[in-house]
Amino acid sequence: MHEQKNNPLHGLTLEAIVTRLVEHYGWDALGQLINIRCFQSDPSVKSSLKFLRKTPWAREKVEQLYLSTDFS
Repeated sequence: MHEQKNNPLHGLTLEAIVTRLVEHYGWDALGQLINIRCFQSDPSVKSSLKFLRKTPWAREKVEQLYLSTDFS
């Protein structure tokens, strides 16, 4: 198993990341911040996870938004 010392996303599931972003921004704002259809057309966590797990560039955008968001 690899060490994850400098990985700020270590221990977070993709589901936790998406859920937290939806709680913070809502689907409408999230769909504007990241222009992907799974956030804009009949969005759900389940459908978003299915798309993001198959689409590395979209997952990276979601992870970057998570890291740049101030949740306080």
